[in-house]
Amino acid sequence: MTINRVFYTSRKLAESLSGNPYMAVISITDPTTPQARLDPLFRHVLRLSFFDAVPADEFMPPLPGLFDRTMARRVDEFVREIHGAPFEMSMMVHCEYGVSRSAAVALFVEAATGAPLEAREFTYEANLWVVDSLQALHPGMEIDIPSPLAARERRASARA
Repeated sequence: MTINRVFYTSRKLAESLSGNPYMAVISITDPTTPQARLDPLFRHVLRLSFFDAVPADEFMPPLPGLFDRTMARRVDEFVREIHGAPFEMSMMVHCEYGVSRSAAVALFVEAATGAPLEAREFTYEANLWVVDSLQALHPGMEIDIPSPLAARERRASARA
């Protein structure tokens, strides 16, 4: 396994991190905001720009600024490229707030590679349109979105 861990976070935290050439990044921003200012030591970066929205009707033509099949293919190709590298890497996915878009893409990375997703129980708000679009690329793949109950249980559990 080349991708050995998956993380998701907010833009603010991603921009504050020191770069690491052994961590690939999928950087998701809103179409109305500038690109995230990531440390240049992050050498493997895929930048995407789309709103955290779900189309009203899947049969309508896609609106500008929504996640689409082209973006889904770019994510899939990037993940396959990184996962095929001859050395171990981790993958960080960030979006503006680190809640739904980044969680959806991180869940896909986990399903596609088998790499463990850190704080997976908090991905229950993953953007369903993004999940469905990525899952459509691999019909046999199942992307499991956890229930909000798992997050409540973790928060209530005793800490070491």
